[in-house]
Amino acid sequence: MKARPVGTRSVLVLVVLAIAAGGVRFSKAQDVQEGKASWAAVLCKNCHGENGEGGFGPDLAGRQLSEAQFRHAVRKPWGIMPAFTEQQMSDQELANVSAYLNRLPRVAQPGPWRTALQNGAPGARQLVVGTVGCGQCHGPVLAGPRQDAGAVAADFQWFADLVYDHTGKMPAHHRLLGGDPNRRFRMGNYSRTRLPESLLREIWAYVNDLGLRVPLLASLSAEASSGNGVTYTLELENEGLPGKGLTAEDLTVSLELPPGSSVVSANGTGYQGVRKDSRNNAETAVWQVSRMGPKDEQTFTITLARAGSGRGEPHGSVRWAKPPLGDGSNDSIEIAPPRR
Repeated sequence: MKARPVGTRSVLVLVVLAIAAGGVRFSKAQDVQEGKASWAAVLCKNCHGENGEGGFGPDLAGRQLSEAQFRHAVRKPWGIMPAFTEQQMSDQELANVSAYLNRLPRVAQPGPWRTALQNGAPGARQLVVGTVGCGQCHGPVLAGPRQDAGAVAADFQWFADLVYDHTGKMPAHHRLLGGDPNRRFRMGNYSRTRLPESLLREIWAYVNDLGLRVPLLASLSAEASSGNGVTYTLELENEGLPGKGLTAEDLTVSLELPPGSSVVSANGTGYQGVRKDSRNNAETAVWQVSRMGPKDEQTFTITLARAGSGRGEPHGSVRWAKPPLGDGSNDSIEIAPPRR
């Protein structure tokens, strides 16, 4: 009996079934623009350069890595880089990033580090900035991690959990403080083999030498008031965990006023009036607050005449005397101008 010819459609079906049975994986159509967006959102650029030109991490632009090679490098890195899970970046997102990088031109010379290692830096800072690379995202003094630690008066075990199991522990930590546990956390999980606990303890000692920080958050907003004035509202909150988080004492809230503006009214605990700030030669509204414990909130308002984006926007800082930094100086956070 003659064999029946197999049509093209049947051949395609057989091929697809054979691929599926063999476990071969392939992505949907790659989206270069989505890849560019993911590259920026997950902060790969902090180590590998704004445009993949390299820095603390190797240059990746134009290297023509296959999807499989790129996926392996992200899921199971060869070096100190933390591993990123599928919950942080799906295989499709990785395929998009790979396509974006492959479209970029190769570089003749890798770019500079995002956070430079200063000559003569102490050994612990060399470890943070140059060996492990924490400083490329968190800065040389790890201000953000020290603030997270201050929210719960953390110990070394807390720190180790966040470094080795960031994708599991950070959402739980964020939920504990009342935040959204479903937000995308950008750091992956470090390997205990590539980053042994002995080195991590040295970093933790560096964190404690600098001092844990009170987790204060300042947010400034603006809305037009009657006449030509603008009313600015400053929300200040201690995001620490009650019973554990640090308390800030002897706080000074300073709001630099736009040139040519004048105060119509001001409210809020401890308003001291307007003073001349000699450091920046600017008129500054000042409030004094005795303490802010975990979950404490304060609201300050000020209405300015002849203010607004055309004349600049208020901005400033919140400083507190206790607890001091490791060197005994006052700690502070910046008050960013309101977003319009």
